[in-house]
Amino acid sequence: MEITTELVLKILKFGITGLSGMVVDFGATWLGRERLKWNQYFANSCGFTLAVINNYIINRFWTFESKEAWMPEFGRFVLFSTVGLALNNLLLYVFHEKLKLNFYLAKAIAIGCVFIWNFVVNYEFNFHS
Repeated sequence: MEITTELVLKILKFGITGLSGMVVDFGATWLGRERLKWNQYFANSCGFTLAVINNYIINRFWTFESKEAWMPEFGRFVLFSTVGLALNNLLLYVFHEKLKLNFYLAKAIAIGCVFIWNFVVNYEFNFHS
């Protein structure tokens, strides 16, 4: 992956999109965990899923300006995001349960780590032509 101005711009857009997804993710997770009293990992999965939908739509139209058929592209996005969810939950477990970090701090760190995975696979295998 050659570093170009176009790539840097896509990373920035992907990051901004990720921040909007993080607001959706944290909001839904907080609502599920704190108000609805769901299991924290279930609430985390629901928040992550809503963020995936949000992020796909924004990335498709703004970050990558894709003109490809949306269904196979969305399918790959969901597949990559599912792997990201597994990584997110694993890292959340390690940081929160094993390292005893605050749940939301652990979640923020996990999101940062998974960001790298998400950008690389979507740039290389989903939206990059």
